[in-house]
Amino acid sequence: MSKKIVVTGIGATTPLGGDVKTTWQRLLAGESGISTIEKEWIAQYEVPVTFAGQAAVASADVLTPQEVKRLDPSSQFALISAREAWADAGSPEVAPERLAVEFSTGIGGVWTLLDAFDTLKERGPRRVLPMTVPMLMPNGPAAAVGMDIAARGGVRTAVSACASSTEAIANAYNRLQTGEVDIVVAGGCEAAIHALPVSAFAAMHALSKRNDEPARASRPYDTNRDGFVMGEGGAALVLETEEHALARGAKIYAELAGGAVTSDAYHITAPDPEGSGAARAVLATLKQAGATIEDVKHINAHATSTPVGDIAEYNALKRVFGDLLPGIAVTATKSSTGHLLGGAGAIEAIFTVLALHEGVIPPTINLDDQDPEIPLDVVVSPREFKGDNLLAISNSFGFGGHNAVVAFRKY
Repeated sequence: MSKKIVVTGIGATTPLGGDVKTTWQRLLAGESGISTIEKEWIAQYEVPVTFAGQAAVASADVLTPQEVKRLDPSSQFALISAREAWADAGSPEVAPERLAVEFSTGIGGVWTLLDAFDTLKERGPRRVLPMTVPMLMPNGPAAAVGMDIAARGGVRTAVSACASSTEAIANAYNRLQTGEVDIVVAGGCEAAIHALPVSAFAAMHALSKRNDEPARASRPYDTNRDGFVMGEGGAALVLETEEHALARGAKIYAELAGGAVTSDAYHITAPDPEGSGAARAVLATLKQAGATIEDVKHINAHATSTPVGDIAEYNALKRVFGDLLPGIAVTATKSSTGHLLGGAGAIEAIFTVLALHEGVIPPTINLDDQDPEIPLDVVVSPREFKGDNLLAISNSFGFGGHNAVVAFRKY
């Protein structure tokens, strides 16, 4: 594999903003997108966690009424982010058979599924919407994006929990390297801020319970971290070979240098505390990128703010980088956005791309007392990131022992 793969378009809708520009500006400003959930179901079901990273801009403010009606919220986020990325890439003219989509979700159309079940119980089977199955299926977001841009080169959905959209980007890299397609729209989305998923994650003791200070609840690496904060939204990247991008005069944000996927085979929810599977994913990514551990200058960490997960990721990075690790700038942007589950990797990939393109690493907020067991160089205010041949990686790990890592190089 020797083709250079580049990023030519980015799009997002997140708890920080309804597009990439707003999201990035608020991220650099150290703002939080986490807020109290003002929904009747919080009191109705006595949901124990009352806050989340809710989308800053409602889908109904962007999409047509018909699109909102016929798409699950997860697909709505996918379509919004993909349209922004496609427009940002210049809406390239490409043969439909040479255009593909790799778009992921960790949970899929949970709102559609649970609303349909309520309708079945309360009003009977005849009132269940005929579009229920297309709306709830996990490949619904990818299908919506594929139909919107007329992609006929294959539309695929990797479902690997919180590693899903990073895996989608890695898959896109491989498809472009084979030469089977010229452009891939890759990304991920999630819309699971609903009474049942929130209650289920809370029952696992996975969520922060800081109901009284939601904006400060996600605190990766802090000694007082007590769990992750759910988030929602979507993010998309337009990826293509350098040759194809240059031929059409596209602007280029960064090079996608490689990506890899491994698995722990350890536990359905807990990461391998030794981090061996995650470490293999990092090393495989660097090998694919033709890079060494000395080349990595920045890491956008998975860093969910869970007591166990943050340490496991540190152990993985320590296995890979050893004594070099203290010299690598690490940021944990879930502190601002919350955890977008299947969409997390895509938005964090965009943050990694922008760090390289704009020359600045975004901060980790809410880090008041860094855990001495995680002695990383954590970026807590925007830090200059300039130089030649810069390489950065973005990590994602998911329930089931899924590990996915992608590497980007300054272009």
